[in-house]
Amino acid sequence: MGVVTDPARGPKQDRSRATRQRLLEAAVSCLADRGWAGSTVAVVAERAGVSRGAAQHHFPTREDLFTAAVEYVAEERSHALRTLPVRTRPETVAALVDLYTGPLFRAALHLWVAASDEPQLRDRVTELEARVGRETHRIAVDLLAADESRPGVRETVQGLLDMARGLGLANLLTDDTARRERVVVEWGRIVEEALKR
Repeated sequence: MGVVTDPARGPKQDRSRATRQRLLEAAVSCLADRGWAGSTVAVVAERAGVSRGAAQHHFPTREDLFTAAVEYVAEERSHALRTLPVRTRPETVAALVDLYTGPLFRAALHLWVAASDEPQLRDRVTELEARVGRETHRIAVDLLAADESRPGVRETVQGLLDMARGLGLANLLTDDTARRERVVVEWGRIVEEALKR
């Protein structure tokens, strides 16, 4: 006798996944636009077009929702990095910096700040960011074709990522595009020189 499947179950699961996705996207958008203080479950639910009860069904607490949102951000950033077309090193440097100057980084930053004051978030965000940092470093090494067995190469890649994060921070208060473009061009040259030796 074959396994009986419930044909209605598939669409219900699809709707549930779609609701979860909308909530995560709305949470990221809220964090980027309103920061931690202005991003409540009710605000996110409204932005996602779902009831507060539906939001709490997927994410029982505010911390659950926003930790999942930052994990979603991390996955999106990693996916964006992994799908970059093969580029020159200077173009790769610019692409890496771009990841730290958009709304995904802005949302993650708001959660980091909240985690510094919210003990219930701190451990979650610290563990998540350590994992994201390791993965971002690995992806950057691959994209740059960097040989980390050579002295100074690991530090060069990490310095690039730290610089990109700093440029993302500088971009939060004012449009830092013109200065950032000059810095990125110079860092592209520095990275190319450091990695080709």
